[in-house]
Amino acid sequence: MLADRVLSLSGVHNFRDYGGYDVEGGGRLRDGVLWRSAHHVEADDDDLAAIDALGIETVIDLRGDDEREAHPCRRSESFAGRVLFAGGVTAGLAPHLQAAGGAIDVETARARMIDTYAGMPYRPALVATLRLYLAALAEYDTPSLVHCVAGKDRTGFAVAIVHRLLGVHEDDLMHDYLLTNTAGRIDERIAQGAAHIRDRYGAEIGDDAIRALMSVNPAYLDAALATVRRDHGDIPGYAEAVLNFTPEMREAMIDRLVV
Repeated sequence: MLADRVLSLSGVHNFRDYGGYDVEGGGRLRDGVLWRSAHHVEADDDDLAAIDALGIETVIDLRGDDEREAHPCRRSESFAGRVLFAGGVTAGLAPHLQAAGGAIDVETARARMIDTYAGMPYRPALVATLRLYLAALAEYDTPSLVHCVAGKDRTGFAVAIVHRLLGVHEDDLMHDYLLTNTAGRIDERIAQGAAHIRDRYGAEIGDDAIRALMSVNPAYLDAALATVRRDHGDIPGYAEAVLNFTPEMREAMIDRLVV
């Protein structure tokens, strides 16, 4: 159930467990060890206490250096885990902001998101941090959290990669991706995103275009996966060729994360 996956927080959107799915060949992903979310810039003290209670020891921040410097995430004073990021700049733009420039309509917004996703498998800062993420999942047997800005685009792609490497069926992979559209306070998150977009680009962007930018759509993720399949056949081939992922790492991930 969605309610069982989502951790309701005041200042962190889209915080949820992406474990629990059945995997090919039998077994299922562990619960309570694979977490995903939006950034924690506006987390309050109660949010930080709730996150601490999950025992998360590895945080993977998919944002670029410029994004982290402009919007540092809050951590509790008792947080003693590792925060992984590879460095590199992203022009300060999350994918939904990258796609938002100008006075665009909903069709243009969707087309730009599809185009942005199609290039996502080769974004340098993202690729470099995904390498760290996969290595951490193979090495550490403790809960982890992956996030970007809104927790939907870069995070959605990262989770899709992990899901397929662990044997989650593509229907479940897409189901989890689309939970962004219903998890937590979606209208509040979209309104917050709208404020950022309009502050940057002006008020000419209509509400339907804003929703297309701040939501997820099967066509978006399909565009990223189409690039992967075009160049590498499948996600494991992409992970091996681009993310330095080895068969030994995959075995270690499965040992740690599948029950």
